[in-house]
Amino acid sequence: MTANPRGPNAVDRHVGSRIRLRRQLLNLSQEKLGEELGVTFQQVQKYERGTNRVGAGRLWNLAKVLDVPVSFFYDGVAESIGQPGFSEGDQTPIVDDFIQSADGVALAQAFARIKDSKVRRRILELVRTLAAEEAEATATGAAS
Repeated sequence: MTANPRGPNAVDRHVGSRIRLRRQLLNLSQEKLGEELGVTFQQVQKYERGTNRVGAGRLWNLAKVLDVPVSFFYDGVAESIGQPGFSEGDQTPIVDDFIQSADGVALAQAFARIKDSKVRRRILELVRTLAAEEAEATATGAAS
């Protein structure tokens, strides 16, 4: 069975995930974004899932409404589609997965509101410590 050449592909899905990410970071509902674009919230859902392609004009409008450059929607596309030779390192998939989760978005929003760099460093150290403890507990549990 061959892929539908007119159907969405990995790049369409990546662009959709970036639309969803930015919308969530701005605390916009799909309905509100749809109103700003002149489309239904169902159409926004289809864009975000990558089931409908986003045309050039619509992408331009999305960039304006979401206050990002058009290139934002393509950031990390080579890594997300597994194109060899374009990887930025092993951390990119981890970051992408994290920031696309509801917890990741909420944590990033809250962390961004903390302006004191000392507090931010303390939070980072806390998270590192908790992660190390969990990894150690998992390793110890696996060994027994």
